[in-house]
Amino acid sequence: MALVFRLLLIIVSILTTLYMLRKIRQAKLQIEYAIFWLIFAGLLIIFSIFPWIVNIFTNLIGMQAPVNFIFLFVIFILLMKLFLVTIELSQLEYKVKELAQKMAIEEKLKRDEEKENCIK
Repeated sequence: MALVFRLLLIIVSILTTLYMLRKIRQAKLQIEYAIFWLIFAGLLIIFSIFPWIVNIFTNLIGMQAPVNFIFLFVIFILLMKLFLVTIELSQLEYKVKELAQKMAIEEKLKRDEEKENCIK
């Protein structure tokens, strides 16, 4: 792995870590969501500091260049995160739909009850 690429990975990972910590302090990001990004940045730092780890994985997979492994790794991790976020979004949309239906039923019952009270 080229020195420039390693330095770039370290700098970007540190900046990502600092940004996540800042957002946590500002209460704009929950810790459970930031943990993923902090671990991801940590892995990139480890890969940058110890390029022999990347070389081992590159040789195991049969790739030509360690940089290709880094890109493949990043793409795979981000796709997995996207899939998990999609699952969570689907669950939240279902809960919002269910809550809206419950609120509509309660409003209808409340209006019916008010009409009955007016009639009496």
